[in-house]
Amino acid sequence: MSSSTDSPSRAAAETPLGRALLAYGEARRAAVAEARRELSLNELDARALLFVVDNPGTRPSDVRDYLGITSAGVTTLIDRLVQRGAVRRDLDTEDRRVNHITAIVDLDDEPWSLLRAFDRSIDAAASELAPGESERLARIVEHVVAAATRAG
Repeated sequence: MSSSTDSPSRAAAETPLGRALLAYGEARRAAVAEARRELSLNELDARALLFVVDNPGTRPSDVRDYLGITSAGVTTLIDRLVQRGAVRRDLDTEDRRVNHITAIVDLDDEPWSLLRAFDRSIDAAASELAPGESERLARIVEHVVAAATRAG
């Protein structure tokens, strides 16, 4: 007989690995939420800024597609980030109708470094593991995530 407690997500949460992954996810969400509060950024603005940092010179349409929002929404979002001094708009040299968005804050500097502080701490802790352990654990987590994604 099957019940809601027999669901794959519930069963995974009952294993040590499942609990550890859920705890990691919750700790990361909490750390990022606290960083956003400290920086007075909403979730979409923070995600957009991280995307722009990782994709310098990106187009607003790329940000829109990444976030899954409307063109009007991305325009307003980028306006907010420009006003905050976090990004700048540059006109395309060949097509002046096209903007390129570039971050002008350094995520290694305070206070912006708060956005990636948790991830840096995880990397630091992982670097303390025995040689090869981090890679072995990564393969296990990738396998579990891929299996959960297929099942979902």
